[in-house]
Amino acid sequence: MLPDYYSQNMAVLKEIYPQLAEIINNSGDHESSEDNKLKDEDLKIETAASGAVTLICRGLYVHSKRDPQREAERLVDAAGGDAAYGETAGSDKDPALILGFGLGYTAMALAAKFPGRPIIVAEKRAELLKKALEARDMKSFLSRNGLVFVLGGSGDGVTEALSLFESTPGVPPLVLQNRAVTVLDENWYAGVEERIKTWFTRTNVNRATQQRFGKRWIKNLSRNLKAVRDIPGISRLEGLLSKTGIPVFLAAAGPSLDLAEPILKEVHKRCIIVAVDTSLRFLSERGIEADFVVSVDPQYWNFRHLDRVRTAKTRLVSESAVYPPLLRLPFERIFLCASFFPLGRFIEEYLEQKGVLGAGGSVATSAWDFARHLGAEKVWIAGLDLSFPGLKTHFRGAVFEERSHAESKRFNPRETWNFRVLRDGHPFFAKSRNRESFPGIKVLTDKRLSLYAAWFESRFSQFPLIKNLSLSDDGLEIKGLETASTEDLLTLPERREKINELLDGLNKTLESDFFNENAKKLRAEKYEKARSALLDGLGQIKNLAMETAENAGIAASRCKQGRLEKKQQEQVIKTLDAANKALSQSAVKDIAGFLFPETENWETEIAAVTADPLARYLEFNARFYEALAETADYTFKTLTCFAER
Repeated sequence: MLPDYYSQNMAVLKEIYPQLAEIINNSGDHESSEDNKLKDEDLKIETAASGAVTLICRGLYVHSKRDPQREAERLVDAAGGDAAYGETAGSDKDPALILGFGLGYTAMALAAKFPGRPIIVAEKRAELLKKALEARDMKSFLSRNGLVFVLGGSGDGVTEALSLFESTPGVPPLVLQNRAVTVLDENWYAGVEERIKTWFTRTNVNRATQQRFGKRWIKNLSRNLKAVRDIPGISRLEGLLSKTGIPVFLAAAGPSLDLAEPILKEVHKRCIIVAVDTSLRFLSERGIEADFVVSVDPQYWNFRHLDRVRTAKTRLVSESAVYPPLLRLPFERIFLCASFFPLGRFIEEYLEQKGVLGAGGSVATSAWDFARHLGAEKVWIAGLDLSFPGLKTHFRGAVFEERSHAESKRFNPRETWNFRVLRDGHPFFAKSRNRESFPGIKVLTDKRLSLYAAWFESRFSQFPLIKNLSLSDDGLEIKGLETASTEDLLTLPERREKINELLDGLNKTLESDFFNENAKKLRAEKYEKARSALLDGLGQIKNLAMETAENAGIAASRCKQGRLEKKQQEQVIKTLDAANKALSQSAVKDIAGFLFPETENWETEIAAVTADPLARYLEFNARFYEALAETADYTFKTLTCFAER
């Protein structure tokens, strides 16, 4: 007779994870299909030779029948230097994932070996978790910090769980599988693995992009700081369409946008039109002025998409790091979303919360999130192909296409340009949205576009009440995006008069609340406080880093020569501890370290020079603080150069 572990474990779950406890308690009603559902006779608890309990699932041992605990410890030890998609398992702060919980031996062994490491448990079946809670005392494990369960569903929760925790750039998460469990639901666990890979790839892409464009973003932000003060946030637009029944028409820039051309005037009568920066010219040249255009990319070429486009009745939704001339174009109104970068967020903390937009790497992802922010119940979408139908990259007449024509030469024709665009994205064939009509059909996409598709799928699943309808079925399959006809859209009632009333009312509210003289004066005072705190903080970090780097460097040199006495060792370590503490408490540490270089090769380089642990520690700190002094100094000088008082 097993002890009553279940009630004890459930008491902990109900306190910490009440929704999970409810699902497990009702596991008889869990979503597993009846044909594949685990019945009581499929799951048997047996005592292993070691005296610990083990589990048999449909005749297969889920754990060792000799010593399941020792088996799990060996698995965790072996995985210490082998991550799922790379060569290192990361540090104690990096998340680890358990695919297939079983009786929890592997998860608990991992928790014992790495007490501070976040653990994400992905388990398809509630009935298996219930059996584990019945068989073993898990109170201590369930009470640990940094524990997340992803149970059933589509498995999308694993991406959200990974995003909860800080992780070392470039280091893939540690993934441990129980094959006897995952074999029961191979497709589900394969999907979870794919989501983990996508998350890791996207994180790496973001880090690489930061390394490449970081200085440009700092320059743009420095020139746009006053815009953070003077431009209202999209928080003032939140829920604008709630309970109005007015849909959003989202104009992305894929090739299928051409198909919407004949109905654009009718669309304008029925929907609020939200364009991405690359598609605004398409609408304008056809006599349609979008209600909103979203442009959040800081690069010069994204500004060119909107340069010399008719914008008198269009409202720009942007971000404070965009190319500065963009914020000077003659839009009817400009709104800012919350900054994607520490510098912008620091200023916003003093002024107002601008309103967060999701950033999935593409302006289309931010545009969809803006439609959600408006409170739209239906989003009609054109041009969201995320693929290359007919080997086309954009709609006819896009800036990219015109540029390729303009730069076409005899030995570098437009066809070569397009070939490079397709080739450099690592193209491959994937499932088409049209596969219901034509089973097996595939479309050409690439690695970058498939990442955007994963973001859309994740976002659609988080907001299932929003109905997303595509006017074309030629693109990449995106779960949660349905195909609808133009005829369906044209049956919608005309709402342009109501839309204009809403937007006019918005303008009046802004004039009275945001642009009145008292509000301007208050923002100006807060802005000066923010700027002063920012520059003072950066100056303090720069001075601290320079002094600490010098001290650590001198100590490292003496240590290598054997001339660093015990008392001096204690003093320099005490100095480093004090510097680390001061840095961790600084309000601008993320800004100062934004341009910080990669450090992954430092330890190897230092180890090649000296084997002494203390000398290596001191040398690493000398490098660290020298690099921090440089990045803080660059940011300080850029701010004082570009940002006027």
